[in-house]
Amino acid sequence: MLGGVAGGVARWMGMDPTLVRLGFVLAAIFSGFGIAVYIVMWLILPADGDTESIASRAVHDWRGIVLALSLVPLVVLTVALGTALGIGWVSGLAVPVGIGAGGAILLWRNVGSDERRLVAPLVRPLDRLGLTGRGSWRTLVVRALIGMVLVGGGAYLLSSNHATLRPLEGVGLVVAGAVVVFGPWWLRVARDLVDERQGRALAEERADMAARLHDSVLQTLALIQRRSDQPGQVVKLARAQERELRSWLFDGRAPGGAEDDDVMLSQAVHRIEREVEDLHEVAVEAVVVGDCGLDDELRSLVAAGREATVNAAKWSGAPVVSLFVEVEPDEVSMFVRDKGAGFDLENVGSDRRGVAQSILARVERHGGKAEVRTAPGEGTEVGLHMPRRKR
Repeated sequence: MLGGVAGGVARWMGMDPTLVRLGFVLAAIFSGFGIAVYIVMWLILPADGDTESIASRAVHDWRGIVLALSLVPLVVLTVALGTALGIGWVSGLAVPVGIGAGGAILLWRNVGSDERRLVAPLVRPLDRLGLTGRGSWRTLVVRALIGMVLVGGGAYLLSSNHATLRPLEGVGLVVAGAVVVFGPWWLRVARDLVDERQGRALAEERADMAARLHDSVLQTLALIQRRSDQPGQVVKLARAQERELRSWLFDGRAPGGAEDDDVMLSQAVHRIEREVEDLHEVAVEAVVVGDCGLDDELRSLVAAGREATVNAAKWSGAPVVSLFVEVEPDEVSMFVRDKGAGFDLENVGSDRRGVAQSILARVERHGGKAEVRTAPGEGTEVGLHMPRRKR
């Protein structure tokens, strides 16, 4: 199902995953609690390979907890409204939907990037609350007083035995009072959620731009320094870098990755092979097993693989760099190996961000995994893995 929770519950309980999935579906159809239980289990069960659950991170997210708890008055009002109007199914769905919505909020704020795409459809209605209820304390006091009057009047009407008063009028006043009191607060917290999401997106965009500049400008400058005694090579490198930057600034073709003309993964890999051999005069042996079309995630994988290949050609001292790519139904893996000098990964300076930002973080931002195996005198292997997008 959506987050692989049914499979995790099945392993935990020693049951057939198909039966667990069927149970969730039936519970969701007949009572609505299937969705709530599914989201709660998503929170408390650790994902494969993780040592902690999402709930263990969510307990420290006070903003998310406040936003989830802000749904409680809405659930109570919905139950009261359904009961007063005799609409039982509304009252029955209010609690599981409220639990599911609160859980979805905590999921959205505390999951990793690979799971956030799965949770996005559940919280998209909250993101559309783009207004804010910010105001002075006097305004908030006035709202609170008006809301208390409306809620009190509604409660009186609901409890009154006067035949001339309709229960619906009381329900309307209760709802209006709740909107006056809680509405600005709900909108303010939702606005904070949207602002945090936008800030995260901007941070990821800055990190991606820094990685691309490292792949292009900084790598070329380092290469020029190493070949300062070869004027012809320096001019060639400078002109190539100028063309690449102009293409990025004016045509939108980002440096350091697959070209727009490359529509297949094998094309991009063999382009890495040619470019690194031409620029660094080191042999690159590229092997591609299988093939598939390029999307944004695989282009980030190619860019990280190119950076790893360039690093091996520049710093390892090995005469040959191996570039191996395997395309599987659910995943694409890329391995860059050399039998060169190797290095101590723990002692890489904080100002040297090629491995951390241009390789590891770049792949992880797009939902993949990356690892580096190296030691002084034992060579280096960089493994990159990216899930394939479902079509």
